[in-house]
Amino acid sequence: MNQNARAAMLMTLSMACFACEDTLLKLLSRGLPVGQILLMAGLLGMLAFGAWVALGPEGLRLRELLLPAVILRNLCEAVAGVCFLTALSMGDLSVASAILQALPLLMTLGAALFLAEPVGWRRWLSIVVGFVGVLMIVRPGTEGFQIGSVLALIAVLAIAVRDLVTRRLPVHIGSGMLTASAFGSMAIAGTVLMVLGGQGFAQPGPAQSAITVLAVCFGLAGYITMVIATRIGEIGAIAPFRYSRLVFAIILGVIVFGERPDMWTLSGAAVIAVAGGYTMWRERRMKRQNAARASAGPMQPGKL
Repeated sequence: MNQNARAAMLMTLSMACFACEDTLLKLLSRGLPVGQILLMAGLLGMLAFGAWVALGPEGLRLRELLLPAVILRNLCEAVAGVCFLTALSMGDLSVASAILQALPLLMTLGAALFLAEPVGWRRWLSIVVGFVGVLMIVRPGTEGFQIGSVLALIAVLAIAVRDLVTRRLPVHIGSGMLTASAFGSMAIAGTVLMVLGGQGFAQPGPAQSAITVLAVCFGLAGYITMVIATRIGEIGAIAPFRYSRLVFAIILGVIVFGERPDMWTLSGAAVIAVAGGYTMWRERRMKRQNAARASAGPMQPGKL
């Protein structure tokens, strides 16, 4: 088995872990306020990643958290956490997960509009097609419309801004530190949500505490396997396997919550997956072509 095959398996495992995490968080939202879930999960994740960073070669460098770009990134993380978890609590797991798959399209759009990255007509067309898929799922003004779909879309927008900001961060800021601070920002967002909503702290039962710990463990496992997959495999080879998260989410939604995604949702999800997959493939191809031109250099006199 070559490296790309191993990376593809790890990426699929990562997406399965994230789908399980979403499922457990949705289960928790049936008995606990969204703010409290964010507070509990955020604290556990911050402590786990903080310990990993402190004991590893990266080390804790708390001053880096005061950089404006890091603050903006954490703010986006908080908004995404609040909106996506609220979307899970209000709507279907399969619908929220399908809308989440529009992230690569939004990343390409944001890179073109705000980072001046060149985007050809093919990728512009794939972005338009992908957004048609989103409209097929959201269906504003119809009976199939869910307010959770709008919240999921806001979450995806926040994640896209977060990832675009991450591209501009100094290279010396480690991913472990960023992840630990992101969990911390979700804990703060959960606290603010509880205060603004006048929600008291509900004493979680043993089952709810266990589900919270298990959800964080799935999140950590998903993150670690995704990082390993990205490091050992080619991006173009493993990127399509990110869409396996949607498959796992639909299966878990049917088994755990009895969801029955309609044809509009399934068709829209398929449109988003095809458009996003093509966008990632096209971006990878363009990078390879540009790298090949750069390595070839200018033509030398006398050479054909």
